[in-house]
Amino acid sequence: MRVVSCNSFGPLTDLAIEERDPWPLGPDDVRIAVSAAGVNFVDALFVQGLYQIKPPLPFVPGNEIAGVVSEIGADVTTLQVGQRVFTNVGLGGYASEVAVPAKRAVPTPDSMTDGQAATFTQSYSTAWFALVKRARVSAGQSMLVLGAGSGVGLAAVDVGRSLGMTVIAAASSAEKRAAATARGAAAVIDSSAEDVKTRAKEFAQELTGDGTGVDVVYDPIGGAQGEQALRALREDGQFLVIGFASGAIPQLPANQVLLRNRRVTGVDWGAWVGRHQQENNEMLADIVAAIGDGRLSPVEPIAYPLDQAAQALQDQLDRKIVGKTVLVP
Repeated sequence: MRVVSCNSFGPLTDLAIEERDPWPLGPDDVRIAVSAAGVNFVDALFVQGLYQIKPPLPFVPGNEIAGVVSEIGADVTTLQVGQRVFTNVGLGGYASEVAVPAKRAVPTPDSMTDGQAATFTQSYSTAWFALVKRARVSAGQSMLVLGAGSGVGLAAVDVGRSLGMTVIAAASSAEKRAAATARGAAAVIDSSAEDVKTRAKEFAQELTGDGTGVDVVYDPIGGAQGEQALRALREDGQFLVIGFASGAIPQLPANQVLLRNRRVTGVDWGAWVGRHQQENNEMLADIVAAIGDGRLSPVEPIAYPLDQAAQALQDQLDRKIVGKTVLVP
């Protein structure tokens, strides 16, 4: 099988394409011929040694994959050869095939392409976890989404809209803002040229009748933009810390939290999954059902060949991608 191997922490260009023996298959496992492997911002952090967890070297990056079951273990009864499935593998997804416990492979709905199935889990689970379980939002609330043209941002726009929220999307290019509008954003802000705080309050007044600010800020960007967005919150508003795609952790001024009784809430879906696997399975089933009946609509990703993994990751870091990206073995 072919894999993308990280043999040392460092530049993305050091990634190597290697031929390896197939993974061994246990009696409760299935082998999956990978059709698409999702590319995420965190994958680049792993490769560069910048993530808080450093896996033993060498390792194969990639978490989300979709494909077709090519072999089943002796004790597997829930899946069949030829069945389309998707799964999270932790690490090892940038490969032409993977082997995982059958209980972790989920049948891909007919309504989803392999590209969508390989790219929705992380972004949509994060958004659902953030809005439903952490923030406990309600219909009629307003939300400002930063980085709204990214896969993570578009998922937040889509989930927020499906929950009845009024979504204001901030993104740096016309193409990204158009993608956010297509996913249900009621208004968009040019984060490269406009004052996000001021425009968010103006849109809140226009759309909800309350110009004091938005109810929720969804921030996967961090840095100065996150600090600015905090000030766009109304009284008792909630700031959701999703990540730091800008590379800078925002220095949120505590006085801005204190003065208007604002709340700052951490969202770490990945860590939560490890402690709440059954609850996560139920949440994923809710998301898949919402996709199946049309309430949610993940984007179709941009595809790169497997041997262009470094370029795909670099384009993500450079924020050139609108939506999501997959590697196709």
